[in-house]
Amino acid sequence: MVSSGAMSASGNLMDFLDEPFPDVGTYEDFHTIDWLREKSRDTDRHRKITSKSKESIWEFIKSLLDAWSGWVVMLLIGLLAGTLAGVIDLAVDWMTDLKEGVCLSAFWYSHEQCCWTSNETTFEDRDKCPLWQKWSELLLSQSEGASAYILNYLMYILWALLFAFLAVSLVRVFAPYACGSGIPEIKTILSGFIIRGYLGKWTLLIKTVTLVLVVSSGLSLGKEGPLVHVACCCGNFFSSLFSKYSKNEGKRREVLSAAAAAGVSVAFGAPIGGVLFSLEEVSYYFPLKTLWRSFFAALVAAFTLRSINPFGNSRLVLFYVEYHTPWYMAELFPFILLGVFGGLWGTLFTRCNIAWCRRRKTTRLGKYPVLEVIVVTAITAIIAYPNPYTRQSTSELISELFNDCGALESSQLCDYINDPNMTRPVDDIPDRPAGVGVYTAMWQLALALIFKIVITIFTFGMKIPSGLFIPSMAVGAMAGRMVGIGVEQLAYHHHDWIIFRNWCRPGADCVTPGLYAMVGAAACLGGVTRMTVSLVVIMFELTGGLEYIVPLMAAAVTSKWVADAFGKEGIYEAHIHLNGYPFLDVKDEFTHRTLATDVMRPRRGEPPLSVLTQDSMTVEDVETLIKETDYNGFPVVVSRDSERLIGFAQRRELILAIKNARQRQEGIVSNSIMYFTEEPPELPANSPHPLKLRRILNLSPFTVTDHTPMETVVDIFRKLGLRQCLVTRSG
Repeated sequence: MVSSGAMSASGNLMDFLDEPFPDVGTYEDFHTIDWLREKSRDTDRHRKITSKSKESIWEFIKSLLDAWSGWVVMLLIGLLAGTLAGVIDLAVDWMTDLKEGVCLSAFWYSHEQCCWTSNETTFEDRDKCPLWQKWSELLLSQSEGASAYILNYLMYILWALLFAFLAVSLVRVFAPYACGSGIPEIKTILSGFIIRGYLGKWTLLIKTVTLVLVVSSGLSLGKEGPLVHVACCCGNFFSSLFSKYSKNEGKRREVLSAAAAAGVSVAFGAPIGGVLFSLEEVSYYFPLKTLWRSFFAALVAAFTLRSINPFGNSRLVLFYVEYHTPWYMAELFPFILLGVFGGLWGTLFTRCNIAWCRRRKTTRLGKYPVLEVIVVTAITAIIAYPNPYTRQSTSELISELFNDCGALESSQLCDYINDPNMTRPVDDIPDRPAGVGVYTAMWQLALALIFKIVITIFTFGMKIPSGLFIPSMAVGAMAGRMVGIGVEQLAYHHHDWIIFRNWCRPGADCVTPGLYAMVGAAACLGGVTRMTVSLVVIMFELTGGLEYIVPLMAAAVTSKWVADAFGKEGIYEAHIHLNGYPFLDVKDEFTHRTLATDVMRPRRGEPPLSVLTQDSMTVEDVETLIKETDYNGFPVVVSRDSERLIGFAQRRELILAIKNARQRQEGIVSNSIMYFTEEPPELPANSPHPLKLRRILNLSPFTVTDHTPMETVVDIFRKLGLRQCLVTRSG
């Protein structure tokens, strides 16, 4: 029998969980968020704000501020990402030139800026001015000769080693998460995984500083991938200032998707390409509202970068090109060949790099990250210096390879034999026979290509910030430029061949080698990352070559087909699997013909399922269950005999609820009964106070029957972003 006094006492018990307590609804590190719960929490929050807004003017203003907070966050992300990208570009420019010399009038000027400010610079010798001195001129007062060359060589290596050592030390001591590209982790975080600290303030600061150092050191890596990570750190910082985003992990990921778009926007000067990159490559959940906000964030970021004008050419684009000849149908064949090369390079790079990274993880090599960076930097600097195409920064190299040969170009790649009788407008120079400089450039490019292919495999994945876009584009641009020069010379010497006869007459400007470099760059980048639509848009925004969309599309699609023939994984997906992150790729096909009953736990022969009953377990029973198992949650059933499902309770919230109840509610002891029902169970008169935990119970967990095909279950997990799914039979 139950005494009426005990009944009234338990009936009047304060359900302390009617008031929210700290940390409920949050997630532990390296756990996955519950997208459905986050969505419903946001809907509830929005409903409350809407109903309150009718009560007073102040509440109405608060509702307006809440509605505008998303756009304010986007504005702030765009401003900060654009500013950081501009500062990084300017600093990289100066520190890259510092390896070769110094400006006497102001040591913080890069070579180009130094010569701009000089009154003694002539157009012919625009790279030489008295104010800029190489290290040999400054220390030995010599600019030519063996001793000058050796000193410049040594200074180049020493600066490279210093920059790389500083970078790896800062990453190791202050922000271990600042290493790598960041895109595999961003993809995983956007899919709903929690990695605390990955987008923190220290990571933002250290990644920005070390990115300048590693790019300046001359290592075979780019700053574009890490800039996406930097922009997402900005997004995480600003979203933490607004409770709408800081308290809802699902909403926070909408902000991070837009921040990724802003990152690509400033990395390449490609706002539309950035939005498409976020949609195609990194985002998991991308509603229409996020599309507009991404567009706005990318626009603000691009505008900010344009205001800083880091390239000094009043353009956003890194490699602006202006070709004067159209492309011809016959050229599609070499473009498709470049696509095949890009696909093969992508496959080779992914497999070799993953094999090397796996070796780094499983052997003693991984214990010496600083030594590894120093050795790779030393090898890179020693081999790179003698070849002018590997000595210059990779961005400058790509820019030179993309360039069309005008009358004012001084590059070796433009050393053609001119016809003295030529009287044509400056920007429509006909095809000419290659001179000595072009042949020298060809074998130097071939050596540079082999070097880049090999060294990039060992560089990507070290404990420093390292992007992959620029090295991949450099490999493709070098291969493309060589193919372009080959086709150009073939057309010049054999213009009577049937394939050239219709469109390449003597004295005409038929083939543009720079266009082949551009197509090759797109093909190699597509082969490595498996991007298609966003890649083509980024490439034409990057170069301004809107007329050449078809060649770019042909190369991008071919490279994806070829690379996919050897394996569906791009480099980022491969790194996600290597690191063991939980990521359900939308592009993956599930081919197994199994049912939910074949996959669910526990299976036949295993211990029975760990469950909670709705009103018969004590606090001690639940604490023991939590201690003995490592499950993230437990189904709540009517009783052990009738395992009919009532709901689902998360492990973390059970622990927090019991801890808070012990602190705030009198009479809660180890043998207190826990109940998940509306009314307390009937208890003997002398029993301790029961503990009501209805508030933390999820009354509508997602369930499937035991005969649901696994293909459907996987699809449900992908599309709804489920954390867990319960398999039932007859309820």
